[in-house]
Amino acid sequence: MSHNLLIRNGQASMFYINEVPWHGLGTLLDKPATAQEAIQAANLDWKVVKLPLFAGSKRIPVPDRFAVVRRSGNLIQRTDPVLGVVSNEYTPLQNPQAFQFFDPIVGQNAAIYHTAGALGNGERVWILAKLPGHIRVAGDDITEKYLLLSNSHDGKSSVTIKFTPVRVVCQNTLTLALNDGSAWRISHHSDIHQKLKQAHEMMGLINDRFANMEQSFQAMSRVKLDTNRLSEYLAAVYPDSTEPDKQALIQRDRSWSEYFFDQGKGNRMAGVAGSLWAGFNGVTEWIDHRKTRQNSNQRLNSTWFGEASRIKTRAFTIALDKIAVWN
Repeated sequence: MSHNLLIRNGQASMFYINEVPWHGLGTLLDKPATAQEAIQAANLDWKVVKLPLFAGSKRIPVPDRFAVVRRSGNLIQRTDPVLGVVSNEYTPLQNPQAFQFFDPIVGQNAAIYHTAGALGNGERVWILAKLPGHIRVAGDDITEKYLLLSNSHDGKSSVTIKFTPVRVVCQNTLTLALNDGSAWRISHHSDIHQKLKQAHEMMGLINDRFANMEQSFQAMSRVKLDTNRLSEYLAAVYPDSTEPDKQALIQRDRSWSEYFFDQGKGNRMAGVAGSLWAGFNGVTEWIDHRKTRQNSNQRLNSTWFGEASRIKTRAFTIALDKIAVWN
């Protein structure tokens, strides 16, 4: 299942608006959704429960170990999948509760959700919500402001919140990892609900971070890249490997990113062409729309949470370093 989406009763657990995903699955809505509409459209109206673990035919209790089970009805069925094994301290965050994180930021019943869904058997749930306003980089090159929340039901990761600017001209998801500590990575402990209720206190930090991003993107657009600078930037984004097979892939990534630096959507716009901003978007367009399309296995998971996300974060960090040197 190359899309890695949860399939329940023949339906993919995902909804989206506007652009049809590469896998063609999920429920299409004609406008952004409220929390309740998103939960229903994405088939996320299920719960998880913690059940004690037993060993052997004599059902010997396993101390401090519980199974997290995705419950499809009012009663637990043998066919309900086990999503993970956790300790007694693990506190589940139900899907509707995850959506409530955004209420203090944008208000209840706000139609802000653009996509949501579940991966695997429901181990990971994601929510993408649009925030008011936008980032204007140069001329008509506009980036919308989103927050991406992911929640795991397998005990392997925290509730994670990421900034996800989306470049309107080509729908690039410039997913950037956060570096603000535990406030943005909330563990599944007993105080998880209290921490999520403090979301409104994050709004000032959220606005500050997007303002900083706007300044960074604009600064990138003012730095011009010649052939040598572009090669230096891409060599840092895709560092050399001593393994011949990996080095061949690295050279491919550099070549395609260089191509999209010049030919990528929006990269020939006035104020963008030939800039470090175009170089950064050459990387993200290759990673988001081309490279992962060649190997679509778990593409969405990689784009937002995995290797593709890490490459984009590295490309952003290196670009910031180069501004100070080349400006």
